[in-house]
Amino acid sequence: MAETPQPMAEPSVIARREGAAGTILMNRPRALNALDGGMIEQITAALRAFRDDPAVRLVVLEGAGGRAFCAGGDVRRMRELALAGDAAAIEAFFAGEYAMNFAIAEFPKPWISLIDGVCMGGGIGVSVHGSHRVVTEHAMLAMPETAIALFPDVGTSFVLPRLPGALGTWLALTGARLKGAEAVEAGLATHFVPRAELQALRVALLEGDAKAVDRFAQPVAPGAVAAQRAAVDRCFGHASLDAIRTALEAEGTDWAREQLAILGKMSPTSMAVTLELLRRGAGMTLAECLAMELALTRTVTRHPDFAEGVRAVLVDKDNAPRWAPQADLSAMFG
Repeated sequence: MAETPQPMAEPSVIARREGAAGTILMNRPRALNALDGGMIEQITAALRAFRDDPAVRLVVLEGAGGRAFCAGGDVRRMRELALAGDAAAIEAFFAGEYAMNFAIAEFPKPWISLIDGVCMGGGIGVSVHGSHRVVTEHAMLAMPETAIALFPDVGTSFVLPRLPGALGTWLALTGARLKGAEAVEAGLATHFVPRAELQALRVALLEGDAKAVDRFAQPVAPGAVAAQRAAVDRCFGHASLDAIRTALEAEGTDWAREQLAILGKMSPTSMAVTLELLRRGAGMTLAECLAMELALTRTVTRHPDFAEGVRAVLVDKDNAPRWAPQADLSAMFG
């Protein structure tokens, strides 16, 4: 009796030319389109092909499934490799991801991300360095690395210090989540388009005219980010964690107390590394920031907090990490 053929697994990245556009679909919806090494290789290959194809006038990047654009990198796998002591595999993953981030920044044609759903970590990395970051009312953007004892990477040590005021420091230390319109307010996203209009925008982009984004975009009125901006600057515009905590205590509002509670849950080492990373990144090029981040992965992923943070948030999901005492920053940065 013949065996029933097994259905072929869907590719994790679907890249093709449609009209005058190169389209890339991140296609791991059950994993919220989290990036693994194979996806990074495929996106990089598509990027090179579209860059060199004169028929491609722009690139449209999307996430499958309706729930997420891209929820980040495969940090569970990084934890497994860290526990196994496989530093070479960790290095290969981050080196490939950061090279892809830089290639997106250097891409000579419009790179248009349609962000509808969760966009965190690695999802920020594949979008924020492009020319257009289009968000819907269902978008949610964040860099939540301090909760898993990593640090804001994928080139955000360049991006975050360049956001207005102390917004970048606030987002980096707390992992604050921004809804679509709020992400435009903060400068992480460039355009707001309602979900109901997204498919029509996509069809228009296949004609190869990036100005279609401007035609579909709707203005964003000052909202939650503007309302907290002065408090964010007062409290997070300081050079040390102690000064930030003191300012939050002096602020004395419900918002400030909430920020203090959030900081109290984060890895002390990760927060110290993050603050120093942004301080240095403010005076560096993107290439220098990515090199600094890659060097940091070599020490941070070996620190016990990394495996413990991923365990608490993503593996056991008990959200009760047991952090080690804060590490010496000179040992982390080398």
